[in-house]
Amino acid sequence: MQLTGAQILIECLKEQGVDTVFGYPGGAILNVYDELYRHRNEIRHILTSHEQGASHAADGYARSTGKVGVCLATSGPGASNLVTGIATAYMDSIPLVAVTCNVNVPLLGKDSFQEIDIAGITTPITKHNFIVKDVADLAKILRRAFRIARKGRPGPVLVDIPKDITANKAEYEPQALEIPQRVTDRLRQEDIDQAAAYIKEAKKPYIFVGGGVVLSDAGEELRRFVDLVQAPVCDSLMGKGAFDGTDPKYTGMLGMHGTKTSNYGVSECDLLLAVGVRFSDRVIGNAAKFAKQAKIVQFDVDPAEINKNIIVTSSVIGDIKEILTRLNAQLEQQQHTQWLERIAEFQKKYPMTYHPKELSGPYMIEKIYEKTKGDAIIVTEVGQHQMWAAQYYKYSKPRHFLTSGGLGTMGYGLGAAIGANIANPEKTVINIAGDGCFRMNMNEIATAVRQKLPLIEIVFNNHVLGMVRQWQDLFYDERYSATVLNDAVDFVKVAEAMGAKGIRVTTREEFDAAFDQALALKE
Repeated sequence: MQLTGAQILIECLKEQGVDTVFGYPGGAILNVYDELYRHRNEIRHILTSHEQGASHAADGYARSTGKVGVCLATSGPGASNLVTGIATAYMDSIPLVAVTCNVNVPLLGKDSFQEIDIAGITTPITKHNFIVKDVADLAKILRRAFRIARKGRPGPVLVDIPKDITANKAEYEPQALEIPQRVTDRLRQEDIDQAAAYIKEAKKPYIFVGGGVVLSDAGEELRRFVDLVQAPVCDSLMGKGAFDGTDPKYTGMLGMHGTKTSNYGVSECDLLLAVGVRFSDRVIGNAAKFAKQAKIVQFDVDPAEINKNIIVTSSVIGDIKEILTRLNAQLEQQQHTQWLERIAEFQKKYPMTYHPKELSGPYMIEKIYEKTKGDAIIVTEVGQHQMWAAQYYKYSKPRHFLTSGGLGTMGYGLGAAIGANIANPEKTVINIAGDGCFRMNMNEIATAVRQKLPLIEIVFNNHVLGMVRQWQDLFYDERYSATVLNDAVDFVKVAEAMGAKGIRVTTREEFDAAFDQALALKE
């Protein structure tokens, strides 16, 4: 049947199982929005306050569900406003399809009104991107975009469609959804055998878990692997919830924001099993001194990660779920009682602590954990509050901690929380923010109110850019250049002006009562 490009786009979104998109309209994308209006009972469109909010919302939708998130923007500044969100998704391997519309094909490259080379701009921060110059190619390109976003190591894909392509007609034939198979083409039995041999030889193994386990939905396989190896477990920021944070073998994050137990344990171990991690600089510190006593075995779907930041002893390349399934099948039960006791001693000797009476970030995070029984979706901005949320909330399930890890995007959280709340309406969704971050996205409070979302936004207002100021404390002799936010902004009034409920607290008792009230409002 003959359909316009805009109609083909909508049909392809429906083919891919898309039920929600996030975006902001403009002249170049009006044909698409006209079709969205006609299909508003099949695809829900969430109008955000800013295109960056749309890209972060699509990201939060994807992180919390495992589905591909979709965002829309018009040409020029609309498209370029998506860039930070696309880069955020790229750094954390989040499946996302960004659809932008551009000026008509004959006007491309002529500095036309609101024209921008969005494909050129986003080439370094996407798995792939496309410019559609023939409507006959549109369906094929859209299907390929979703396949690329999902396959192997996930990531964002951009499709730029000139406005005349959305109006032109072509033949459209429906196709069944194609789900990419798990990547096993580089998964070799000899690599599995070598990993199993190292595990059998090890006296002090440690398991380091990253976001690859979450993306591969390999939580059950990981738990079985940990039980067989009988090893302590640490994680990265992206790996939160892949392994149960309440398990006695769990020792917290590794690296500069990690626990002493994890850092001392990895320094002492004789085998480090790195499962779906990329060895970020925030984790390894001085690469020459990282895990110097250990053989390092890395499991990853992306061969480019092997020996990129850390030289490893051996590797297994493939889908994490498939790797662990095969490895578990041939592993014998290991026993490392003395090693686990050694790690338990570290945990007793080096607990995380904070002021016993003052209202503080760690106190609030622990209280949130207690009152939500560990079952909320926690979203964060970036900074000290982000680290407290990672350190003091015990994540027992994957996809319950959403944060910008690789790019460290201030302003990520509120949009992502909107996406997560829309995808998981039955869940309590809480965004943890600092006052500096909240200034970057507080316009999205209007979006949450418009959508009647029972979001809880907690702003830790210490009147400074906390993490940056902390570095100034440590390394810049307390020269607080541009990090003090001592102005008269009243966040409670801002919230109320946008139609939300605002509560100010200054003591532990006030916080406890306010958070109970926020939870009750959700009901």
